[in-house]
Amino acid sequence: MASDADVTEGTTAASAPDRAEETVPDETPAPGIPDHIEVERALEAILMIVDEPQSLIGLASALGRPVGVVRAAIAALVADYDGEASEDGTPGTRRGFELREVGGGWRIYVRGEYDDVVRDYVQTQNPSKLSQAALETLAVIAYKQPISRGSIASIRAVNVDSVVRTLLGRGLITEAFTDSETGAIHYATTDLLLTQLGINSLDELPQISPLLDDGSAGFDDVR
Repeated sequence: MASDADVTEGTTAASAPDRAEETVPDETPAPGIPDHIEVERALEAILMIVDEPQSLIGLASALGRPVGVVRAAIAALVADYDGEASEDGTPGTRRGFELREVGGGWRIYVRGEYDDVVRDYVQTQNPSKLSQAALETLAVIAYKQPISRGSIASIRAVNVDSVVRTLLGRGLITEAFTDSETGAIHYATTDLLLTQLGINSLDELPQISPLLDDGSAGFDDVR
């Protein structure tokens, strides 16, 4: 004869599977875009609003798609914006913008031949927020980095304390290191500057030597 304890244990054991079956399934939606949305269109939507280049891995994670699929979609968008003909031979339309890989990521930029048009518009409608002094100081740092504040001031022959603070605040330069002997902070440019200039590395900065006087015409007031 079964005891009350046996009956209780049996009931508990029998009801355990029932409770397991009654467990409410996880209804959290899977990350990524729905199946009916094209990867290329989703990429366009993201790339239109980002402020800095996006890596393939980051884009793939956001869309919930394999990196290979996103890479192929990126290549398709590049070809589309460049005006390449489609698979059926239909000629494409070259856009005024391009999808460019910069700093290890992808971002939409104005196409090079339209730089002057955009520059004129920006200067007319939205003047640069960086002063001439800030731009000159930024150029010195870009070409001479890492460089101390004292050396920058020596080159520009003016006090650059406030300008350097402005550039630091904008994230265009950073404190690279502090000299152990003099205590002077040396500054260098950041990846943000590369992004703003649309280049991959400082090696792509234009050479300044062709702009310098070679002295062939002589120098005035040389003593």
